[in-house]
Amino acid sequence: MDSGVGTATGASAGPVADVVAVDLGPGVRAGFTRRPGGVSRGPWAGLDLGLHVGDDPDHVLENRRLVERWAGMPVWYPRQVHGREVAVLDAPPEPGRALASGADGAECDAAVAVGRGHAVAVVVADCVPVLLADPAAGVVAAAHAGRPGLLAGVLESTVEAMVARGAVPASIRVALGPSAGPCCYEVPEQMRDDAAARVPETAATTRAGTPAIDLRAGCAAVLRRAGVGSVRTVGGCTIDDESFYSYRRAKVTGRCGGVVGIAP
Repeated sequence: MDSGVGTATGASAGPVADVVAVDLGPGVRAGFTRRPGGVSRGPWAGLDLGLHVGDDPDHVLENRRLVERWAGMPVWYPRQVHGREVAVLDAPPEPGRALASGADGAECDAAVAVGRGHAVAVVVADCVPVLLADPAAGVVAAAHAGRPGLLAGVLESTVEAMVARGAVPASIRVALGPSAGPCCYEVPEQMRDDAAARVPETAATTRAGTPAIDLRAGCAAVLRRAGVGSVRTVGGCTIDDESFYSYRRAKVTGRCGGVVGIAP
């Protein structure tokens, strides 16, 4: 992990949000949550942020409050559908709406926050959480980049939405969070070849020599072609690392998150 990354777990008393903090520039609060901490139980035990995975909604909402406490501002979550649509928040959400937005929010796989005092997030369990920021322009974004969304163009759409609100591609800093790695993300050969036909950098093999997809290599390549100035990778493979939720490892499981906002 590079020098711009650290772990922050909040206050010592009671449940906390275990978050790997990432430096994306002055005033930007950004990080990737891990499984430890939180109040969820059973197969979702830990800091589950997914309202759509069968966990007790009250537990998930409390976990989201812990993340808001870490962020120091309201955090808005889209209702993800593995597409390329982007929501843009020009002002903080109404009180209470941020926490529950996984249930009633817009169907999209990326969200842009303009200005200070509110954050956006995505939830993942092997897909790539992508955090983007142009601090000088006051624009940040979070994107959910699984195989379908990456190939559909969700990252290009996210950069375009940021630019439309004043961001400059060369000034955008990006962190790609923990996700399924090519070491473990085995897929049928035809699926790998189809993905590589769209994004060549996704082609990979597992440690066992079978066909695989490298999601983060694909994300980095797409972002660089979009003119993004800085792209870094944080953490390892979620299938290998049990401190993260992984759908490939357990179909009934929770969701980690990536969150970014500009401090008030």
